[in-house]
Amino acid sequence: MANSTPNIVVLISGSGTNLQALIDAHDRGELPANLSAVISNRPNAYGLERAAAAGIPTEVLDHTGFDSRELFDQALQREIDAYAPDLVILAGFMRILTEGFTQHYSGRMLNIHPSLLPKYQGLHTHQRALDAGDDCHGVTVHFVTAELDGGPNVVQAVVPVLPEDTAETLAKRVQVQEHVIYPLAARWFSEGRLRMAQGRSLLDGETLPDSGHIIDSRN
Repeated sequence: MANSTPNIVVLISGSGTNLQALIDAHDRGELPANLSAVISNRPNAYGLERAAAAGIPTEVLDHTGFDSRELFDQALQREIDAYAPDLVILAGFMRILTEGFTQHYSGRMLNIHPSLLPKYQGLHTHQRALDAGDDCHGVTVHFVTAELDGGPNVVQAVVPVLPEDTAETLAKRVQVQEHVIYPLAARWFSEGRLRMAQGRSLLDGETLPDSGHIIDSRN
């Protein structure tokens, strides 16, 4: 990867807003990588149209056609590896991945999660933050490991929780920051600045804190 432009494969399940953020960053010259393919487990995912409009090859691998999670992940791995990716990006890919799959892409697969991990792994993160009375919330990009939403953090964006917030308004504020930090993390990786070693994230050779690099948008 050091001497050539890295290949990125993006996995999606839905509308693909984070995919669009990656496409836009690429088009602005801020993501020095090839967006080699977009693969969806849902045939009607709108993100496939975003990819096609950007001239990116698309693949559909419908998980409902497989008898087990393991068989789907094995087929998905073959589809991904056909593009020889340096990095796999999960952009709203709504699948729990098997351990063998995550190990295969260890250190070269990123995910984004709408909370300040390790807080609020799993679903309904915005409502959970409101129910807990948190004064801040946010989003995390992390390396993927076998533990759900548990890999080492790369970068977090912090947003304020306002007194009048609902889960929907808070989600919109978080999504703005998603579209900032996911292209940033992808750029760091593509430039050879970001890697995972011994279960930690390293940026420019320095071990990041457990939170990852922090971008605070509250100010």
